[in-house]
Amino acid sequence: MKDTWYFIDSGYASPAFNMALDEALLKWHSNGEIPPVLRFYGWEPAALSVGYFQKLKGKIDVESVHNHGFELVRRPTGGRAVLHDKELTYSVIVSENYETMPSTVTEAYRVISQGLLEGFLELGIQAEFSVPEGKLEQTGSAVCFDEPSWYELIVEGRKAAGSAQTRQKGVILQHGSIPIEVDEVTLFDLFIYPNERVKERARKAFGTKAAAINEVAARHIDVDEVKDAFRKGFEKGLDVEFKPFTLSEDQLQEVQKLMNERYLADDWNYSR
Repeated sequence: MKDTWYFIDSGYASPAFNMALDEALLKWHSNGEIPPVLRFYGWEPAALSVGYFQKLKGKIDVESVHNHGFELVRRPTGGRAVLHDKELTYSVIVSENYETMPSTVTEAYRVISQGLLEGFLELGIQAEFSVPEGKLEQTGSAVCFDEPSWYELIVEGRKAAGSAQTRQKGVILQHGSIPIEVDEVTLFDLFIYPNERVKERARKAFGTKAAAINEVAARHIDVDEVKDAFRKGFEKGLDVEFKPFTLSEDQLQEVQKLMNERYLADDWNYSR
């Protein structure tokens, strides 16, 4: 018998709501109220999410973020900044003690990311895990897709999905971005560089480091097909079955309370 996990497709929501729902799911799972969860979601408006420890000053052009009509939100997970626009975002919430979940962060990435790998294969895209040689080179870049970490997905040598993880209350939360299209010019407007020449050089180099689905697929793929493929991929990769789950009114109110208190608060988003 395969384990049954909840599956939530929460559609498009505000950046603050998206982060609050991931945190609430972690809490409910920790309390034993819900089984492990796979969630798919989108961003409306598009947003730049920054890592829990990431500094904004001198790195992120906050004014440009807002001028482009984007919002900025700080994630509960680590890592670097990600522009969430034309993409599928996923989150996996599962106990650290889950029987197939390794105790180390790196190995847990490998197990969860198997679902991503199977999703790319469902779309006919030959992806593989990145296994950096020796110590990962640090470029000092604030952009998440500038370099792959352990067990992130690469296609044709380029990073095709970026993920971040945290562990709280005995629960792993891993969420990540699967770009369907990437607007490199807009993306690099959101970061601070010493001058335009350095920015342009970084932007050109980025094209050799990151891959969106519709750059590497043999045909155009829409978001519904991407969702279907990655849902099947996670079922296969995690060896589980999914049961659709809809939040109750009480749960929705709890998420909105957390959203207002934390993820809409300037002292959370802009404090570093």
